Amino acid sequence: MAQQLDEAARLAGASDQPYVNRLILESSPYLRQHAHNPVDWYPWGDEALARAQALDRPILLSVGYSTCHWCHVMAHESFEDPQIAALINQGFVPVKVDREERPDIDEVYMAAVLAMNRGRGGWPMTLVLTPTGEPLFAATYLPARDGDRGSRRGLQYVLTQLSDDWRERRSELLAHAAQITEHLVRLAAPAPPGDVPGPEAIPGAIERLMEGYDPVYGGFGPAPRFPRPVLLELLLRSAQQPPRDAAITT
Repeated sequence: MAQQLDEAARLAGASDQPYVNRLILESSPYLRQHAHNPVDWYPWGDEALARAQALDRPILLSVGYSTCHWCHVMAHESFEDPQIAALINQGFVPVKVDREERPDIDEVYMAAVLAMNRGRGGWPMTLVLTPTGEPLFAATYLPARDGDRGSRRGLQYVLTQLSDDWRERRSELLAHAAQITEHLVRLAAPAPPGDVPGPEAIPGAIERLMEGYDPVYGGFGPAPRFPRPVLLELLLRSAQQPPRDAAITT
């Protein structure tokens, strides 16, 4: 680790950029895109987890990939903002993951995002974890501040609230994280053959899906929205016209 820090420091001294973090040493082009953020990013690994446990801080986990539009938007709005970077660096151990380099990490935490957001997911993934990696909070793109892009809550508010809760209501947060982790373990377990839904479950699934349909702008559930091809295919196969129309106009 000392050699890595020395090398990062050497590269920082040779750079005309105001900030250089550990991601400058990574091979992933996506991670290196964030090497000059004022956020003190770590790549996923033992060093980041050990740092979080030593400092007794939660982890801010951001997962994305190099061609993701909203990943770049969030990087510009939040991770290049010195004020938000200071909030992150002071209260969290920030970790960046390239989903194309670490699909295993992406799969684990996407399950958490989907479970904690009623089946909605996408990239960038934005999670706050315990120092040992259990999810406390999960979202996708978040604007920098409340009201930005019409959003009710921004990253600054979310992180401030979670940082306060970590200090003042930690036992509640840990209990919540344990419940989420237990739920994810159950979801990952293979279902017995008798528990697999049959065709009779399809009408009810379509009905519940259509309850969240936006007839004005298309899509399902609140913003931000991401394509969900499996659900669209289900609607297209429906015997009813409204679900098929919803799929076509989304």
